[in-house]
Amino acid sequence: MRIVIVTDAWEPQVNGVVRTLKQTYAHLIEMGHYVFLLTPEDHYTIPCPSYPSIALALFPSRKIVRSLININADAVHIATEGPLGMAARRWCIKNKVQFTTSYHTQFPEYLRLRLPIPLSWTYAWLRRFHNKAVRTLVPTESQQQRLQSHGFNNVHIWGRGVDTTIFKPDNPQHLNLARPISLNMGRVAIEKNIEAFLSLDLPGSKIVVGDGPDLDMLRKKYPEVLFTGAKFGEELASWVAAADVFVFPSKTDTFGLVLLEALACGVPVAAYRVTGPKDIIDHGRIGYLDDDLKTAVMNALHMNKLDCIDFAKQRSWQVCTQLFAELMYDNHVKLFSNDIISSHQF
Repeated sequence: MRIVIVTDAWEPQVNGVVRTLKQTYAHLIEMGHYVFLLTPEDHYTIPCPSYPSIALALFPSRKIVRSLININADAVHIATEGPLGMAARRWCIKNKVQFTTSYHTQFPEYLRLRLPIPLSWTYAWLRRFHNKAVRTLVPTESQQQRLQSHGFNNVHIWGRGVDTTIFKPDNPQHLNLARPISLNMGRVAIEKNIEAFLSLDLPGSKIVVGDGPDLDMLRKKYPEVLFTGAKFGEELASWVAAADVFVFPSKTDTFGLVLLEALACGVPVAAYRVTGPKDIIDHGRIGYLDDDLKTAVMNALHMNKLDCIDFAKQRSWQVCTQLFAELMYDNHVKLFSNDIISSHQF
C-alpha cells in the first residue's frame, strides 16, 4: 500500500507521539509498504505559544494539497489535530477522500491546565475533527471508552510497543546515590503532574530524565533531585535500568510509552490508577497502582524485575504496526482520480 501519515508532531520534539510514528514508519517500510510522512520539516514554522519546543507550520495548505495529490496514496492517516492535520482533513473532506485519524493526547485536559477553557468546548472541537474520519485510533480500551462517552464515533484500539533492542536491563548507569532510586522520564511539563512525584517523602534518591518547559523551574525548586536533561537511545535506557522503581505521576496520558520502556529495563512501575497505567500494568506483579502515589512506590519496589522484562518482550512494535496496516487496508480504496487532480485549483 501507499500510505500517507500527516503529523504536526515531529523531530526535534521528544515525546511518545513522535516515537510511535517513527517506529510505525520504520516497520511499515520493513513490511513492504510505501510510506510518506508529511511533517513540519517541509514548512515554515513558528514556536507554539507557551511551548516553544513545538513547531507549528504556517499556512501549510498549499504544500499539503500538492503532496497529497502527487503521492496518490491508498490510505491517508492524520495523526494530529494541528495545522498540517487540519489542512489534510479539509482537502480530504472537500474531495470526498476517506481518511483515518489517531488520538494521542488528552488535549482538553492539557489545555485546561494552561488556560481557563472549559473541557466541553475543547472536546466539542475535537469531536467535530475526528468524527469525519472513518476510524479514530486510540491506544487503550479506557481511552476508547472515554472518547465514546464524549460522543466520538468509530473509535478503534491501536496499541503501542517497545524496542527491546534498546530498552533492556544491560549496562545500567553506575550511580553513587542512596538506594532505592526512584526515577521518572519524559517531558518535564505541567501536564505530566511531575510535582506529585517530586514532592513525595521517599527513602533514597530521585532522578528525572528529560527536558521540557518546566525543567529550570523544577531544578530550582527541588535541588535535592537529580535532573539529567534529555537522554536518548542506549544512554537513556542505561539511566532507566539503574533505577529501582519507575514513578509515573501523570493522570492525562492516553498510554505512556515510557511505562513499557521502563518495564523492558526491568524496572517496576508506580502510578495512579488512571487511563494508561491501568490499561498496561499488571497490578501487583510488574507494578503497583494506587490513589496514594507513595503507597504505589513503596509496593512497586517489591516487584520481580524478571516479570517486568518478560511482560515487555511480549509487546513488540512489529505486532502494533501489523494492526495499524490492517486498519489502513480495511479502508483501502483508490483515493485519487484524474478528475480530482486535473480539476484542483492551486
